[in-house]
Amino acid sequence: MNKADLDKIGTQIVDAAYCVHKEFGPGLLESVYEFCLIEELKSRNLTVNSQVRLPLNYKGKTLNKEFIIDLLVENEIIIELKAVEILLPVHEVQLLTYMKLADKKLGYLINFNVPIIKEGIKRKINGYF
Repeated sequence: MNKADLDKIGTQIVDAAYCVHKEFGPGLLESVYEFCLIEELKSRNLTVNSQVRLPLNYKGKTLNKEFIIDLLVENEIIIELKAVEILLPVHEVQLLTYMKLADKKLGYLINFNVPIIKEGIKRKINGYF
């Protein structure tokens, strides 16, 4: 998938997050936002997989460790969801780890526990695209 296609989907993701946040505002459990965001993205005809297992591979061997991606959109963009008071650097590291291990170029860290959703969305790029 090229950069323009990824950017177009990214715009849909951000708009969908705005819609969910407009409906509920801050203060709910992460799972509420997750289910509603899935519904919003699917209503835009995007393919969304949730709680995707990501194995840890090292030198061609699958190790006894796996991670869980909150949302994978169009099998290309990772979304890590939060409902926390403050996004910490470890949250960004978590997203970048998933992006590197899954070899995905674009990801979004979305924290719904903010007064203005724009303040809770971080776009991350893995390498160049």
